[in-house]
Amino acid sequence: MVLKVFRMMQICPSRLFVNSRRYASTIVSEIPGAFIVFDRVAKTRQKNRAALDMESSRQVDYLKDEVAYRIVDRLLDIKREFKTVVDLGSGSGHIIKHLDQDIVKELIMCDMSEKALERDKDIGYKVEVERKVVDEESLPFEENSLDAVISSLSLHWVNDLPGAFIQIRRSLKPDGVFIGALFGGDTLFELRTSLQLAETEREGGISPRVSPMTDVRDLGSLLSRAGFTLTTVDLDDIVVNYPSMFELMQDLRAMGESNAVLTRRPFLKRDTMLAAAAIYKELYGNPEGTIPATFQILYVIGWKPDVSQPKPKPRGSAQTSLKEILEKSGSEEQ
Repeated sequence: MVLKVFRMMQICPSRLFVNSRRYASTIVSEIPGAFIVFDRVAKTRQKNRAALDMESSRQVDYLKDEVAYRIVDRLLDIKREFKTVVDLGSGSGHIIKHLDQDIVKELIMCDMSEKALERDKDIGYKVEVERKVVDEESLPFEENSLDAVISSLSLHWVNDLPGAFIQIRRSLKPDGVFIGALFGGDTLFELRTSLQLAETEREGGISPRVSPMTDVRDLGSLLSRAGFTLTTVDLDDIVVNYPSMFELMQDLRAMGESNAVLTRRPFLKRDTMLAAAAIYKELYGNPEGTIPATFQILYVIGWKPDVSQPKPKPRGSAQTSLKEILEKSGSEEQ
């Protein structure tokens, strides 16, 4: 069963006006013939560079911290104590900020960027922490070894997403849970549109400036294809206001979220950049002069199959007709 819930949220970084509420794998490919879209080496460099600038990196934690809070909120809905949980693509540690020992006994923080893992290593947390340099496309965990796997805003950079889901499912114990958050296909649509229009006008064509991302309609089937059961998908739109397009791109760089498409162009001409900023403000600008940036967040939950889980009854085994119930309800209301 796939549940889709659509909500609109707003969150802004602290230096701005705040109106907030609470595609194949380069190493392991589980899916034959999958495509390599992202440059994983470049992405590692981007994340390392971002983490080395500690001050700037911490200033842009606002988005990942908020999504991590919402992930942990979903974990709290599961009335269970988790002994060993993996935070896959943990970055500097966004999930652990919201955990305590009543929920999780040990958290294994895994990321492809060693510098990101080490950024906040001197900070004490309420949960026992182990840090591992791990490529999300090649998981080192034994089969049936983990109580839960969490991934917050990391798997959108994985080439073989179905293969990653399969590896996660294998590493979970029976009835173990996977909870993830990924950027969805409408993320930064304002920036994508503005850059495409500016490049078409100034350079006579377009290039991939914003990475391709997963569509909400595909995630449920991908989870089922990977062997998960009792799957759930829901969606949030988080809108962040920035003074201009340039501050948005600066924050993305500081987050380690710069473009890492394998076929990306290495630079953007100055006049194209200025044209894109003007188009952005003209098409999407707010009345007070800021510009909005939409981050579409796709949340997924999937369980590793186990005999203890509820199963649907066989077709035709129902003893009561839904039609009769509806007709009876309608007659009582009259």
